[in-house]
Amino acid sequence: MRLRHLLTGLIALTGSRYAIAEPEYYRLQLDVAINKPAAEVWSKVGGYCDIGEWLNLDCKITQGDGGIGTVRVLNGTIVEPMVAQTELSYGYTQPVKEGEYYTLYHGFMEARPVSETTCKIIYTVMWDTSRASVEETKVTIDRRRDLFTKGLAKMKEIAEAQSAEKRLQEQLSDL
Repeated sequence: MRLRHLLTGLIALTGSRYAIAEPEYYRLQLDVAINKPAAEVWSKVGGYCDIGEWLNLDCKITQGDGGIGTVRVLNGTIVEPMVAQTELSYGYTQPVKEGEYYTLYHGFMEARPVSETTCKIIYTVMWDTSRASVEETKVTIDRRRDLFTKGLAKMKEIAEAQSAEKRLQEQLSDL
């Protein structure tokens, strides 16, 4: 009887070794140069729900004050708590959803000064691809690369846009 319990335990232990996930993380990092100072750029595109404008998504803050612990919901379904923040950056995650495999999805956006008058926005996302086929992973990478490349282009457009008042002032000074 004792031998049976020992064997059952060993089989369960051996079986559980194969049930443990062996994650395989993929990191996608993109950036865009912007001809404006980092602080000015961040003031235009770095708000936690500014993603709604530059990715054309519905974004709602459901918890928090814009700092660490703030939760945004994108298109009513994607929940993203902010888990890191500096003066010119923030990081977020997507929490576990009941009944779904947890991919440990994380994102980080930063306006990094290059000079006093220029910066670059760096957007990085990473997630576990171990449960996806090679083809599914490739499709996901391509889809996210396209999405965030368009987002970075829109951020550049927003950040470098001059106000109508400033354009008018420049036109009048040229007269």
